[in-house]
Amino acid sequence: MTIAFPLAEVPDEAASERGRLMFAGPVDFVKGVVAMSGLPPADRAEVCFAGRSNVGKSSLINALTGRKNLARASNTPGRTQEINFFAAGDSHYLVDLPGYGFAEAPVAVVAKWQALLRSYLSGRVTLRRAFVLIDMRHGIKAVDEEILALLDRAAVTFQVVLTKSDKLKAADHDRILTQVRAALQKHPAAFPELIVTSSEKGDGIATLRAVVAGLE
Repeated sequence: MTIAFPLAEVPDEAASERGRLMFAGPVDFVKGVVAMSGLPPADRAEVCFAGRSNVGKSSLINALTGRKNLARASNTPGRTQEINFFAAGDSHYLVDLPGYGFAEAPVAVVAKWQALLRSYLSGRVTLRRAFVLIDMRHGIKAVDEEILALLDRAAVTFQVVLTKSDKLKAADHDRILTQVRAALQKHPAAFPELIVTSSEKGDGIATLRAVVAGLE
């Protein structure tokens, strides 16, 4: 029986090396954007990273790029209201979207951010894929469904990246994967492979690098 949303295969040697080389080169912060008028030129492929607050997004981006402090975490959910652009060499932008699940952000700030997010997702022609980070200890929650539905409406292909796999007992992995797979069945924009990662252990990082490097 074919499993819906299988785990992404470990990349072959060529793909793995391509991903390694991409992130071994310079990765630099470009700018933080608070309005569509501030977006950098759409002159290269880009991927974006979305996730609710405290999902481990900054840690994953730092692990992916091999830098300790490239992406900085905010201790207050909803505090960072910018779309942050990073250049990976001359070929790609990595785009760090603010964490969602705004427990502490004012309503007006949330509304402004959501409008910017909708405009960015629906209007950025060079956006190749969104990576939606899901904490593997919890699976897909109601707050995640909002961003998944938004990506469906924007017709942006998204791929789920499970984070903090090392924090979950191995015996519970299948239970969470079953929950995630069931939740993704109703999302037409979902890319049909999952990536399981641990920023601390390095699990899945080479796979994610290869996937990003292969998006042109």
